[in-house]
Amino acid sequence: MRVAVVGCGAIGGWLAGRLADAGVAVSVLARGATLRALQQRGLRIQEAGVERNLKLPASDRPEELGLHDVVILAVKGQAAAQAVPLAAALRAPEGKVWTAMNGVPWWFADGLPALQNKPLRSLDPEGRLLAQLGAAEVLGGVVHASCQNPEPALVRHVMGQGLLVGDPHAAGSAAEAGLVSLLLQAGFEAKASANIRQDLWYKLWGNATTNPISALTGATTDRILDDPQVLALTDAAMHELAAVGAAIGCPVPHTPEERHAITRRLGAFKTSMLQDREAGRRLEIDALLAAPREIAERVGVATPMLDALHGLARLLDGSLAAA
Repeated sequence: MRVAVVGCGAIGGWLAGRLADAGVAVSVLARGATLRALQQRGLRIQEAGVERNLKLPASDRPEELGLHDVVILAVKGQAAAQAVPLAAALRAPEGKVWTAMNGVPWWFADGLPALQNKPLRSLDPEGRLLAQLGAAEVLGGVVHASCQNPEPALVRHVMGQGLLVGDPHAAGSAAEAGLVSLLLQAGFEAKASANIRQDLWYKLWGNATTNPISALTGATTDRILDDPQVLALTDAAMHELAAVGAAIGCPVPHTPEERHAITRRLGAFKTSMLQDREAGRRLEIDALLAAPREIAERVGVATPMLDALHGLARLLDGSLAAA
């Protein structure tokens, strides 16, 4: 099986390195400093106290890398507009694109009756991404792991090995099973998802609150959970997201308190959005906030707390862009 990775950052680099180390034929589509580092020094993976250096085929041109059975799309939501056409160009005719991304993906509404199968304007305003890669061409993914990318082509694994794979078009498909098997061979804790949209929504249920709050305040998750007023805001937004999930067939099976208990086990943890703010990068607000709000509007669920978080995060993102 040939695998290509689009987005060789923290998660994408970790996935590429582990798969290549397990003997999988992996190539990487990258650009700029990351591409130069891959070509000059290779991909460096630091995990469990060991550093591995891997030389992988890398290019910024899909035609130089050929076609692949699986294309792993591991970019931030704001990069999807540029990355999806590249992933489509790397996909073999019978291949799949696995979206190892946070938040709501552009294909989420495709095949979902509650959303009338219409593209999400906040992610794909003209439907161009969906026309290139719809639910029939992708596998959804949820990553339960944390990695850092301190410099181009250097990845440091922090915690977690969990990966979910789900076919949104045909749950239990051969493609879904094949990717799960490949990831297991590489040592990941991979599982097939019975309902990948529900699993995506469940992760979003926590990320859409703690991520923007941490970016706005600079606080780690333990401090957010220890502040009663902030926790009340978090809970209110989570109840809104749970109501939206129930309306679209993605019910949340836990209470906010149960989710907080899981988060507490991470200790003084910096969310990905806080890490982006500290690095001066644009924030992943469309997939984590704008898309859930659009979905809520479609199904008639009011989300005043989520609306406020989105507005504040959008102002912060604008300030980062102007800096």
